[in-house]
Amino acid sequence: MSSTRRWSAAVAVLGVLCLTPSPAAQAAGCAKQSPAHRVALVELYTSEGCSSCPPADQWLGELSQRFSAEQLVALSLHVDYWDYIGWQDPFARPAFAERQRWLARLARSSTVYTPEVFTNMKELRAWHTPAHFAERIEKINRLPAAADIALQMRPAGDNAIDLEARFTLREGARVERAAEAFVIVYENQLRSDIRAGENSGVKLQHDRVVRFWSMALPLGSAGGSALWRQTLKIPADWQRKHLGVAAFVQDPQGGDVLQALAMPGCLQPTAATAARS
Repeated sequence: MSSTRRWSAAVAVLGVLCLTPSPAAQAAGCAKQSPAHRVALVELYTSEGCSSCPPADQWLGELSQRFSAEQLVALSLHVDYWDYIGWQDPFARPAFAERQRWLARLARSSTVYTPEVFTNMKELRAWHTPAHFAERIEKINRLPAAADIALQMRPAGDNAIDLEARFTLREGARVERAAEAFVIVYENQLRSDIRAGENSGVKLQHDRVVRFWSMALPLGSAGGSALWRQTLKIPADWQRKHLGVAAFVQDPQGGDVLQALAMPGCLQPTAATAARS
């Protein structure tokens, strides 16, 4: 989303502090640093109301079997413009449809559809062709990172998590305007029994579903840094053990992703949530 497409409340702290993972966080696997090369950001725009979307959802969920986290960050963004046909997608957000339309405008296209895939903010129509998709990812991975990202996730009681992300634009990074950073929480192994619409009667499973998307955090010019922190309350219908966190930096004017990073969460279900399940 551009800086004008903001929807989720977040707290951002600008500064030059180093984000150093604590020993406890490192031991728990709750901290990660982005690599020197560029990681590809894969965005799938999908809907439970779309009959052609389940194969794409399955494809996205299986990317982790073919590519490592050092190669790509996969996100599933459910749009709301299929809800009118009778099934309200519980994971859909109007802001995701807004971002999809914004990405289409960057490509000078007036059409959006589902399933639609973008890699580093550029549409990829041949995503279902393994060789073509792998070629696009490898091309991105050959680029040096233009930004650095460090992530931390820590439990904050039974129903909340502390998130931290530090972003730094590398010296020499070419950005047409101020870069923007985002923090995302995603969830795996979500299941739905569809009772209306084009997929009526079908049981669906989703992975990498975006549950939280922060406000845009401006980074300024090359060498600029920003530190983002937020304590996020976990809704009762989120599965703690299947949550993960991701982040990326984009050039909204040039239409490119400068770096992306993701890691699985380190949150075990509490006694209360285990009893509910």
